[in-house]
Amino acid sequence: MITLGVILLVAGFVLGIPTLWTIGIILLLAGAVLAILGGTGRRIGGRAHWY
Repeated sequence: MITLGVILLVAGFVLGIPTLWTIGIILLLAGAVLAILGGTGRRIGGRAHWY
């Protein structure tokens, strides 16, 4: 999710599309939060691991 967020950020910046920029920021932040919570050993959505 973090990778997709970065790709959308770059694409939104290069193509000048603000919607892609906004979606990229949201995905980047959500991915970072899930990565931090997963790294601390907390269950996310009732699952201990996401594959």
